[in-house]
Amino acid sequence: MQKILTGNEAVAEAMRQIEPDVVAAYPITPSTKIPEKFSEFVANGKVRTEFVAVESEHSAMSACIGAAAAGARAMTATASQGLALMHEVLVNAGGLRLPIVLANANRALSAPLSIHGDHSDVLLERDSGWIQIFAGSPQEAYDLILQAFPIAEKVRLPVMICFDGFETSHLATNVEILSDAAARKFVGQPPKFPNLFDFEKPLTLGGYTSPEYFFEAKRGQFEAFETARKAITEVGAKFGKKYATPIEEFETKDAEIILVVLGSAAGAAQVAARNLRKSGRKVGVIRVRTFRPFPAEEILAACVKAKKIGILDRMVPLGSTGGVLFNEINSALFSTNYQLQTSNWIYGIGQRQFNPEHATEIFTTLAQAKFPKINFVNLRG
Repeated sequence: MQKILTGNEAVAEAMRQIEPDVVAAYPITPSTKIPEKFSEFVANGKVRTEFVAVESEHSAMSACIGAAAAGARAMTATASQGLALMHEVLVNAGGLRLPIVLANANRALSAPLSIHGDHSDVLLERDSGWIQIFAGSPQEAYDLILQAFPIAEKVRLPVMICFDGFETSHLATNVEILSDAAARKFVGQPPKFPNLFDFEKPLTLGGYTSPEYFFEAKRGQFEAFETARKAITEVGAKFGKKYATPIEEFETKDAEIILVVLGSAAGAAQVAARNLRKSGRKVGVIRVRTFRPFPAEEILAACVKAKKIGILDRMVPLGSTGGVLFNEINSALFSTNYQLQTSNWIYGIGQRQFNPEHATEIFTTLAQAKFPKINFVNLRG
């Protein structure tokens, strides 16, 4: 059935259907509606979840770690400074291999203060040991939350479902909702993991590790991410055909110029590409859905006929050679024989507008013989 839901409401609806054992959260714009709506479900008896109202985001993730370590399914939601405040415990969750699920409404980091959307918060945590999957719409936010626990529990890694603040979190649209029975059947029952309440097989989590063992533990994390590549596509394919691949391609098969983007801005880029195609321009768009583990092979395979790619980053590369997505793709290209011109396009910072006209301008600039390596889109002055 269909419901008109915002991205935040779609996430809360998926959480209701999952009915996790514990949700610990501290509200922060633009994700506030998620714990607010879910707490209504708890108060109205629609779920039996233990809702833990904590005093900070650091405490929210700490509570999730404690719950997951005790064998419970645990979830939270946050954004921006809240995600940054979680950093210490995000790394703990990843290192402890706990299958926690987090919904993040991507928002700019201060200072100066901004409550609006960009990717500076989530990309700061790209190497914290969490799978990161980006939704491009409220529908995908709903779908991916349902897929998160089956993925997390398959590889014993925490999963972060990311979606753009306001542009997705507050966008109201038709969302196709599974029946409660179908959603719960898909998510299934959690597997039995060793946990702190298994007194027949006692264990220690998070204790001191000497140099003789720490390196191997980190190698185990690395290998889990390699395993996660297959798990993400397997779970995605089971949910629906479109999720069987970590990227979404639009008119790429013969494209000579391709834009690569994360999140909701892909819609504007696709509109621009469709319009330019009408005038005979061979252009296309790649939307990266799974960011960690990074789908380098799939992106390069989709660019096989391209001559130039514009890589869009929604964060400012301070002191770097380019944005995070730009450098990831360039790193992948370095070890191949692909002859591609790459350029970086910084857009949408603090939710600066990005529309099809801006994407058209990027395509047009890339068609020229020369263009700057790093470019700022829709910058005043």
